[in-house]
Amino acid sequence: LTRALFALALICGTAAAASADEAKVLALGLADHAVTEEEVEKGEALAAPRFNSGGVAYAFVANLKKGDTVEVALVKSGSPLMQNMETLAQDKARVLLQAGKRGVPAGGWPDGEYHAAVKITRDGKTLIEQTSSRIPLE
Repeated sequence: LTRALFALALICGTAAAASADEAKVLALGLADHAVTEEEVEKGEALAAPRFNSGGVAYAFVANLKKGDTVEVALVKSGSPLMQNMETLAQDKARVLLQAGKRGVPAGGWPDGEYHAAVKITRDGKTLIEQTSSRIPLE
């Protein structure tokens, strides 16, 4: 019985350690400015973009490996407006990637719904594909 319990504890511990190392999205959203890691780590609501502000999509992700690719996009009505992509040269515990515009576009942002999208790939396979809540800009 002791050996069986030890084996079970060992298996469960290995599974827990493996899941702790899996890539995950810590935060994904839109802001009216380029965000910092400190802002995102606080977990407080960030100011949403408006017609006459900047508009930046951000993704804060964890547990990435060398060669992983992270893509973030500012999306309007299903079409990416601005994108940013990074392929990691080394393992990283956390990565903050952003895409968008810090200033106001000429004439302001067009009416519509906007959201952030992130995609993480490893060895050519999609690990994570996620979108944020949609925000209407008027």
